[in-house]
Order: sequence, then structure tokens, then C-alpha cells
Amino acid sequence: MKNIAVIGAGTMGNGIAHVFAQAAFEVTLIDINAAVLEKAVARIDKNLGRQVTKGRLSEEDQKATLARIQTTTSMEEGLKNADLVVEAATENTALKLKIFTEMDQLSGPDAILASNTSSISITKIAAVTQRPDKVIGMHFMNPVPIMKLVEVIRGYATSDETTNKIMDLSSKLGKVPVEVNDYPGFVANRILMPMINEAIYTLFEGVAGVNEIDTVMKLGMAHPMGPLQLADFIGLDVCLAILRVLHDGMGNPKYAPCPLLVNMVAAGKLGMKSGEGFYVHTRGSKELVVSASFS
Repeated sequence: MKNIAVIGAGTMGNGIAHVFAQAAFEVTLIDINAAVLEKAVARIDKNLGRQVTKGRLSEEDQKATLARIQTTTSMEEGLKNADLVVEAATENTALKLKIFTEMDQLSGPDAILASNTSSISITKIAAVTQRPDKVIGMHFMNPVPIMKLVEVIRGYATSDETTNKIMDLSSKLGKVPVEVNDYPGFVANRILMPMINEAIYTLFEGVAGVNEIDTVMKLGMAHPMGPLQLADFIGLDVCLAILRVLHDGMGNPKYAPCPLLVNMVAAGKLGMKSGEGFYVHTRGSKELVVSASFS
């Protein structure tokens, strides 16, 4: 596999394009919004620049990496030569099914189709294609250029050949691939999201405040950031969507999202992306200030 197409130029999509291009693959980054594509390339250039500043990359490698990234707003143009297509759109089932239907129609017959979904069934996604054996999950972690893990998710019909190719490819990116089976939340979010949800319940029920909850988990459990800060970083809307997938898929009330989380998302308090969640996030500042709603 030499030519990689990435659909979606948001945070995850531009990170995935970055790591493939840096590993010497030719990348086509696809998005319906030309301005988002321009912003994505600028973000990749800035992140590469940080690597140069830290001595981890030469200026020549930075230029070469950028030169390997092409952008387009045309799915047909972007997919025609792709050996692997990685979908990195919003965590929305209907949207992903629509995109995979198009991916299947527009990609070459031998192309592997992968989703960066963090919770949605690969089997369900594969069912809308004519190549379910070539559909697989590649769940990268955020921020993609830094985090080593890739969850490689096998759908019901994913072939051994496809799985082996993606495991090998992930290793070539300098990542650590972990093969998992296709059940709601896979491994990462099946364990992480109930923990975050329980932290929100702990706040909701008045057991402790935002700072107290996060401090206990950081100092007591050696977590690099507390669960409420992490929820803000992921996006409260994303956390809610994943919990709903878990709840619907398992039919178990222990996965039911906390009412506080539901209300915050309804109010537009989504975390870092909206500027406020459990904390207030000021652009350009790393200082954490507890949201007025919880102070």
C-alpha cells in the first residue's frame, strides 16, 4: 500500500494524514469544506514545526512530509487511486454508513476501507459495502502524531489478510497495533467511558467537586489528567455519543449517560471545542479554571 486517502480533515483526520505522510506514504486528504482542508494543512505544518524545534525532525523532512499531502473536496478524485481509505468523520452512525457506501462505490476493488470510529460497529459499517472482508477499524488515539496505540478492530467478516495488512501497516507508522473484536466500545472506550461517566455521576451527586475528583484520580491512580479534564479534551458530545452506543449495544443500565452530561451537551457546553465544559478553556492558556457552574 502506497496511496492513502483520509476522509475528514478535522482533528483526527489531519493527525492521521500527518503520520502517514511522515512515514513516506502519499496521502490525499478529503473534506467537503475547502477552508477546513486549508486549516488542516496549516495545523500539520505547525505540528511538524514543533518536531523540528525539538530536534526530532529536520526541516527537509518537514517539507518532504508536506509535499506528500494533497487535498481535495472531491470524493471521486480522492479515492480513485487509494490502496487504503481511512474515514475520520464525526462519530455519527448515519453519516459513517453514507460515507462508506460512497467509499465502496468510488474506490478500486482491492482497496481496504477503514474507519477511525471509537465505538460504532465495524460489522454494521461493513454491511453497507460489497467488500465486508476488506472493512476494518483503525482507531487512532488523540493526538495522533504523539499517541502510540492503534486499536485494530475486526468486523464479523473482516478477513485475516486484511487484518494482517493493517496490523503491519500500523507498525510501519511507528504505532503499536492491538487487535480487538467488534463489540460496543471495543476495549479503550468500553473501559474509559464508564469511568468518565462515573466521575460525572460523582460530581452530579455532590460527592466531590471538579478539582477534587480530578486530583484524586491524578494523584491516587497516577492518571496524567483527571477524568473530567479528559472528558473536556475528548469533547462532551463525543463522550455522550459513545455512552449511548454502549448503552444501546449492551442493553445494560450501567452504561446509561449521567443526566448532567446530557444537559451539558444540550446546553452547548462541550469542553475544549466550545471553550467551556467542566473547566473554562481560554485559547492560548493551559491554566484550568473550574466552570462557574461547578465553582
